Amino acid sequence: MQFKTLIDVDSLRALLGGRSNLRIIDCRFDLMHPEAGRRAYLEAHIPGALYADLNRDLSAPAGPGTGRHPLPQAEVFAARVSELGIGNHTQVVAYDDANSSFAARLWWMLRWLGHDAVAVLDGGFKAWTAAGGAREAGEAAGATEHFTARIGAESVVSTAELERALRDGTALLVDARAAERFAGTVEPIDPVAGHIPGAVNHPFSVNLAADGRFLPTLELERRWRERLAGVPPDKLIAMCGSGVTACHHLLSLEAAGLPGGRLYAGSWSEWISDPRRPVARG
Repeated sequence: MQFKTLIDVDSLRALLGGRSNLRIIDCRFDLMHPEAGRRAYLEAHIPGALYADLNRDLSAPAGPGTGRHPLPQAEVFAARVSELGIGNHTQVVAYDDANSSFAARLWWMLRWLGHDAVAVLDGGFKAWTAAGGAREAGEAAGATEHFTARIGAESVVSTAELERALRDGTALLVDARAAERFAGTVEPIDPVAGHIPGAVNHPFSVNLAADGRFLPTLELERRWRERLAGVPPDKLIAMCGSGVTACHHLLSLEAAGLPGGRLYAGSWSEWISDPRRPVARG
């Protein structure tokens, strides 16, 4: 059995007990304190887990005209995937301690490379520890595997493609940031506040229950169908501040049985890199 969207604690515990082609990846990260995630990993993690850093492993270096977390080249990321001990037949489980926002980035990136057997631990490290899951400290040992990328249908949208889609009215742009950031009343990270004209706001937090787990499938589907309002899911483009929490939306859509959405990887931080692009507030 493959896990392709979410996995619960009990199912992961069972996999740990008897599956050899399993790789667990700790994706904990703090945007304000970039080294905090790795420190937390070294203090305690799920047994056998390796660490993937948002800045160093799940992003390319930012540059002029890019967002804060640009996607690495596919072949570069595929090489890193191999170093993490992930082969083309490996079941991958990703987790974090931030409502699955960083784990979802790894989930989406592996799907981008054509790897379906990847799931996010529902509830993350908090759910694991609350259930009495085993933990270990230090750096886990891992062996390199051979991973071959198989990029299929186009799943990434460039800024130029987004501008055309918005102009032609052929896409629904959904912004995963909190409502106050979308409105432009608060902006703690980026130098310009507001949102892309034509976007609609759907904070990624609405995918979650109070305990940090994803909502039941039927409720996720109901909320997404309400937001889509008849637009086919493959016309949805997800965005956020830098292309990270937008992946949470694409994961929740897949879990709700509504696949096909695409990622505007540059997101808000790339959009505002050119002051000629319009900005909306409110």
